[in-house]
Amino acid sequence: MREEVLVKIDNVSKRFCRSLKRSLWYGLQDLGNEISGRRHGGGSGLPNSSNDVKLRPDEFWAVKDVSFELRRGECLGLIGRNGAGKTTLLKMLNGLIKPDTGHIEMRGRLGAMIALGAGFNPILTGRENVYISGSVLGFSKTDIDKKFDEIIDFADISSFIDAPVQSYSSGMQVRLGFAVASNMDPDILLIDEVLAVGDVGFRTKCYNRIHEISKSTAIIFVSHTMSHIDRLSTTALALANGQTGYRGDKSLAIDFYNQLFKADLRKWETTEGVHINHIFVNGDPGRRIRIEGSDSMNIKIDVELATKYERIEITISFLSHSQELISLASNRFDRKWAEGKKGNNIFEFSVNNISLGSGTQLMSIALRDSDTNNILFWGHAGWELNVENTPFIPSPTFRKLEIK
Repeated sequence: MREEVLVKIDNVSKRFCRSLKRSLWYGLQDLGNEISGRRHGGGSGLPNSSNDVKLRPDEFWAVKDVSFELRRGECLGLIGRNGAGKTTLLKMLNGLIKPDTGHIEMRGRLGAMIALGAGFNPILTGRENVYISGSVLGFSKTDIDKKFDEIIDFADISSFIDAPVQSYSSGMQVRLGFAVASNMDPDILLIDEVLAVGDVGFRTKCYNRIHEISKSTAIIFVSHTMSHIDRLSTTALALANGQTGYRGDKSLAIDFYNQLFKADLRKWETTEGVHINHIFVNGDPGRRIRIEGSDSMNIKIDVELATKYERIEITISFLSHSQELISLASNRFDRKWAEGKKGNNIFEFSVNNISLGSGTQLMSIALRDSDTNNILFWGHAGWELNVENTPFIPSPTFRKLEIK
């Protein structure tokens, strides 16, 4: 049963148009072609791949030639930067939009959480929406009656179940949407980032539920939290600009994602008019710095500015290799602004009472013009700390950062 393929997509692509006027005109053309039996690329049926379709002016591929199979009992972690095509792909799998090329095959009952509201009618009550959602999934009223109490207990919104959904907070909508999608015995479950809206307790309950149903369900899980991808997924797909960057082992997919993120951050290293010459941590100018476990450190930033700035806000963040925030310090909290003069500047800080986990951490620097809110520099640009003998504190801590 575990070998049963529930999701199969082959060379699936979707194009969009950047121009609203042209998009409306192209839509009419495509509709005419479809009515006349000539689909978007001409001929019968959908084209096999993007190579068979010519982009029209202002069009671009949001998803391009993506293929994979997913079996019962597997969880695919779908990762990529914002705009990589993750949500577009899930919408095609859920039948909300049509692909322009390729073939999608879905077998079994489908549950989906792709957007806040999860397809609920805002003017109907939570109770009514549960029954409508269950009916769409193919359940009879008797079947939904049996599941109803379990759904409401999981969502923990019993006192609001007879209120219109439009009066729900975003967190309450996510609670009810996930409860319906996961408790209706889906064969396939699609989850797109919406769990980030819920509180910590509910997210934990959701992750436990995903573990519980994962043996009998094919799950596609989208998240920007790499620790969750690593914990929940059996395999992963990393998208880059709508195309498959890597598909297979989840650890290698996460590495691919991190490399994309690091490459993007390096673009900020030579921001026009701002250049970071050196960063010294406890007097060490190296990019890979070893420090002993300590509750304080001295950081000196050598910055070259082409323009004078009256007030510069400086933030220093410490990240894991999966880009999760470990700790952060900023002169913003004390309102002690640094003046940036034209030419060479030395900003020196004493960061006190900061807790870092043992191992290698990334140090990210952000400089912002406080008068205009413009970002002057942002990125870690390769600076790493090798922290030794420091106990790990899981929650981010905001500590005082002093300007000398």
